Amino acid sequence: MNTSLHKRAESPVHAAIAGGGLMGRLLAWRLTALGHRVSLFDAGSLSTPHNAAYTAAAMLSPMSEVVVSERAIYDMGLHSMTLWENWLAELPAQFKHLYSKRGSVVVAHPQDESELLQFHQDLQHHLGANNQSQWLAPHELAQLEPDLHFSHGLYLPNEAALNNRVFLDKLLEWLIDHNVQIHANTPVRFAPEAQIDNIDASQFDLWFDCRGVGAGKERQVRGVRGEVIWVETDEVKLHRPIRLMHPRYKLYIVPKPNNQFIVGATEIESNDNSPMSVQSALELCSALYTLNPAFAEARIVEMDTNLRPALIDNMPCITLVQANTSIGTPVIQANGLYRHGYLLAPSAVEYALQLAGLGRAKSPFASHFNRRTLDAYTTSPTAIQTPKALALYD
Repeated sequence: MNTSLHKRAESPVHAAIAGGGLMGRLLAWRLTALGHRVSLFDAGSLSTPHNAAYTAAAMLSPMSEVVVSERAIYDMGLHSMTLWENWLAELPAQFKHLYSKRGSVVVAHPQDESELLQFHQDLQHHLGANNQSQWLAPHELAQLEPDLHFSHGLYLPNEAALNNRVFLDKLLEWLIDHNVQIHANTPVRFAPEAQIDNIDASQFDLWFDCRGVGAGKERQVRGVRGEVIWVETDEVKLHRPIRLMHPRYKLYIVPKPNNQFIVGATEIESNDNSPMSVQSALELCSALYTLNPAFAEARIVEMDTNLRPALIDNMPCITLVQANTSIGTPVIQANGLYRHGYLLAPSAVEYALQLAGLGRAKSPFASHFNRRTLDAYTTSPTAIQTPKALALYD
């Protein structure tokens, strides 16, 4: 078997992807579009998934996220938004309306005004001259969101949202139509080489490990619990994501098609993926009611929970492991997108392809993604060998 990624980049490869969430599907699409053969594996269902990408509100919020994370999240997020727009333009026309870039609005009740002021100060601290947030007077807020009745608000222009569930479904259809081999309900293990029941994992030229929390202790990944509620009403109209500042939580509400809204705020350090707690449901519904009392008659259509994949520093990591076996099939590990899945996924995919020697673009964020190994099972640094061909962008 040819183990040189540099040589593989010169001709089509057969790539295997473990994990059919957002990263896995985007990688499968990009690899297929580049002319490579792709096999996509997932431990669960791909047509009716229950992963973090499916549960997420799918906000692309670089300004909101930089307040509680590193500046790199903002920079990578802006780059990802450009990639989203370019990539959606490459897909069939039915994908284009799934992306909406109208900015977002942040508001607070009078008793929580200090939270909103602190949020603005934090933005200024992190972004400086790049802080494009704008204070909205009552009439300006009413023009953007007539159903929000607050004395003022903060407008964040460089933010967007994606109709993620439809996007994931349509992207799976595209993959099937373009002959990607789909293996649902087929878990993959790495110990350290890929292992699959009843399938020869060594037949592939390259592996991408995008299993999220499914990687577990094997990749030092922890789950961070999130809970959301879907409601439906035609009595409230919102046109962009809204954030409500509060001392205990930061509520977000994102409009979806068919008069539906997804509401969330919770972030719990726990691997518990059981149904939503009464406390969380009460807090989310109470906060939603204070945003606009007309939500009192909204119908709850779904309550969902899931686990965000996070590493110890809540930053993503993408790295290559040259398995210390006679086969030597390389594995690109990509994990730790945490609460930034839709915001960072395109940048992460771009770098993963570069690391494999299969990408057309050079990522400007190599130092942020490839900072250390995810390998929990490696006992010696010599077990990880990066081929010399991968020094193309060092």
